[in-house]
Amino acid sequence: MTRIYLDHAATTPMAKDVLNVFMNEMNSDYGNASSIHHTGRSARKKLDEARTLLANSIHAHENEITITSGGTEADNYAIFGTAYARKHEGKHIITTTIEHHAVLHACEQLEREGFDVTYLPVNADGLIDINDLKKSLREDTILVSVMYGNNEVGSIQPIGQIGELLQDHTAYFHTDAVQAYGVVPINVNDLHVDLLSVSSHKINGPKGIGFLYQRKGLLLKPLFYGGQQERKKRAGTENVPAVVAFAKAVELKQLHLEETISQYKKWKHVFTEQLQKGGVQFKVNGPKDNVLPHVLNLSIPQTDVETFLVQLDLAGIDASSGSACTAGSIDPSHVLVAMYGEKSPELRNSVRFSFGLNNTEQQVIDAAQKISKIIPKAK
Repeated sequence: MTRIYLDHAATTPMAKDVLNVFMNEMNSDYGNASSIHHTGRSARKKLDEARTLLANSIHAHENEITITSGGTEADNYAIFGTAYARKHEGKHIITTTIEHHAVLHACEQLEREGFDVTYLPVNADGLIDINDLKKSLREDTILVSVMYGNNEVGSIQPIGQIGELLQDHTAYFHTDAVQAYGVVPINVNDLHVDLLSVSSHKINGPKGIGFLYQRKGLLLKPLFYGGQQERKKRAGTENVPAVVAFAKAVELKQLHLEETISQYKKWKHVFTEQLQKGGVQFKVNGPKDNVLPHVLNLSIPQTDVETFLVQLDLAGIDASSGSACTAGSIDPSHVLVAMYGEKSPELRNSVRFSFGLNNTEQQVIDAAQKISKIIPKAK
């Protein structure tokens, strides 16, 4: 059976060119980038070149990029780093109810340490109200963390508006862009973002690598202690092969960005059109506009999501009921709870499909046709 992978929001396969770069770098540039001999300098050069490319992808400066082990560490560094560095100025943080758990659980820990966190609600489209943010801002607010694009329903928050609003406030502005990076264009200067988190494995790069953009002049307290790597911001020998491969993945994404966006939008249309032809009743969870092009979350009445996912798996289709980080949990999606309420039917009948590398239009059609036949069994 040829499987159809429609769970790219969870993780993505490495692109062939990226894998080749990764394997080559592990073999050729094995030096420690902190060493002053030739082999170390060679690794340092590759690291610096990769960092510059990563910075350019969001219109930042290379000195504003801190390499991390992925999106979770980048989120944690932004949140804990800000909280501990600025706690003498205030202990109030603002975030949303639909953030990734790397943000939510970090904020919950800070609450246990005496910080005050405001969780902004969202509407039925998964979007915050900018006026709620205005009302929540206080003199002691030190950080606002609002994700760029939601990993479950794809809603894109008004990041530019938030950035404009915070120009007159001292709070740092962080956005978790893990799901949006490489899928939509990002300019940190236009958005007035201070901190931005990114992960490689969402864009066909290797797992275990990412970065945090930190605007020049911002003070964060380091989370790791040891060597003086990453300009004393993140101790630990740099994973040069992974960073170089990450940069290659970014290069490929940037090269084909507009084409990719158009393709994903078309696949969404084809997919839903085929479901309609198959007599499937469904509702799209999330906004019609201001949505990530590759994420499609559907509520299918009278189905049970767990049964449905098993049936999809047996038919060779990989999909998800929500965040991959809560896979296997019987708890409902916190994102859908925030959007619809704790007793809404969407909590038990919603499935996320997400498109990416190696998918074809024919796969999308085949998957929708298979799903049309599966749904009666899942009711």
